Amino acid sequence: MFLGGERTGTVSSAVKCLWNKNLDGIVAMFMVFFQVPFGLLQRPAMEKWSLMTITVLLALTVRWTVSLGSYSGAGRPPMYGDYEAQRHWQEVTYNLPIRQWYFNTSDNNLLYWGLDYPPLTAYHSFLCAYIAKLINPDWIALHTSRGYESQPHKLFMRTTVFVADLLVYIPAVILYCFSLKETSTKKKVSSALCILLYPGLILIDHGHFQYNSVSLGFALWGVLCLSYDWDLLGSVAFCLALNYKQMELYHSLPFFCYLLGKCFKKGLKGKGLILLIKIAGTVVVSFAVCWLPFCTDMAQIMQVLRRLFPIDRGLFEDKVANIWCSLSVLIKIKNIVSPQTQLKLSFAVTFLSLLPTCIKLTIQPSLRGFKFALVSCALSFFLFSFQVHEKSILLVSVMLPLLLKDGLLLPYAVTTLAFLSICVASFSIFEKTSAEDLQLKPFSLSLKGYVSWFKSFPKIVRSLFLLSVTLMGLLSLASAAVSPPQRLPDLFPVSVSLVSCLHFLLFWVYFNIVILWDSKNRSQKKIS
Repeated sequence: MFLGGERTGTVSSAVKCLWNKNLDGIVAMFMVFFQVPFGLLQRPAMEKWSLMTITVLLALTVRWTVSLGSYSGAGRPPMYGDYEAQRHWQEVTYNLPIRQWYFNTSDNNLLYWGLDYPPLTAYHSFLCAYIAKLINPDWIALHTSRGYESQPHKLFMRTTVFVADLLVYIPAVILYCFSLKETSTKKKVSSALCILLYPGLILIDHGHFQYNSVSLGFALWGVLCLSYDWDLLGSVAFCLALNYKQMELYHSLPFFCYLLGKCFKKGLKGKGLILLIKIAGTVVVSFAVCWLPFCTDMAQIMQVLRRLFPIDRGLFEDKVANIWCSLSVLIKIKNIVSPQTQLKLSFAVTFLSLLPTCIKLTIQPSLRGFKFALVSCALSFFLFSFQVHEKSILLVSVMLPLLLKDGLLLPYAVTTLAFLSICVASFSIFEKTSAEDLQLKPFSLSLKGYVSWFKSFPKIVRSLFLLSVTLMGLLSLASAAVSPPQRLPDLFPVSVSLVSCLHFLLFWVYFNIVILWDSKNRSQKKIS
């Protein structure tokens, strides 16, 4: 693990060479196994699709393997966990009229996993419940199905996540990677492999049990459509994402600012105004269709909104790795500041953290800036906003304490090591550590003569990466194998939270620097 200087390049080159050779061998093996003529691979298009097919098969295999393990709240009454929450939503949406889905009634106790996601999630739950009813009515029987657990039901629930992944998320990833410009076939395949094998999403959706891939898939469809200037389709796709999970608000400002900036660029006295009207109309119609059953009564709309944004839950939940939870280790913010003040403070800090990126993207709209802003703004919301949940950072991290609670230590260890290995082998991450490789060249030039440590910047980046991986390994081992002191029962979850928060804060600073120092000419280039 001692890497530095020429030794780093040698090790990384060797790993990369081995990966490239093995990739060709894997292709040959699968072609023989599936009796596909190997000569077809001589054609570039067939080779690209063959490699991507193998990538998808591998991703699906990993997902199904993880799904064989435990899930959230398994055998732990009375509340169980997210698995029971999703099953209960199927019970509620199938057996009760729509007007009661979000209201507290004798048949719908909101304190027991009350529905608190947007309408599209509710419709999805109803669809799953309809199929469940055909297989076994006991799975969704009103009241009597509470806490229902069996192997056939587990198979059904796991299959619903698997199918949702296959229909929404995976096609979006494949087409997005194919759309990348100035990128070789192997780089496109490697990008797809890394995205599809990202442990966080796999472990939470197919292990813990949720449907995050649906909202993320819709959002990615939106990004893909905007990449081809299909602005109206992109708006529809993102509206679907937002109406499936309110977590997609984290990505809303980049979509809004990019499209608004594009309208400004075309001119608000001509084509820009027409485009703005079309986009606004598309968004209104998309929301109206999703919310139509609830639009008959204002009380219905307000109740759904209250369920989606429960202010009374407080500034943060659990040991979430954001600024407020980290500060609470030293300063008990919840105890010294009123809830209303907490809300105003978090709003102000979040707004200020988002402002520079949003202004830059509106003034200089570009796909490059848009993609960077998606990450930067999501980090701003996660780090500084009100009532942040730990699963909101799915695109960035793996939530170790939650996975240990669900008995997913082995899948966590295997998928994380595999993911790191593929990233190292595919993208030469130990070699590409210069300021130019990390998109920091404009920033480094602006500091030339003031900061001398940029000369040793590659070594600093490599050292920080190794330190990060080492800390991750040590915290993982300690959390799994060491009992915390009795007077500090939350020692390891809090440590994971603090270390993760520091990482996210550094990434937030990094992406803001890249966005703000990006020149106007460079902003026209497409990036992966």
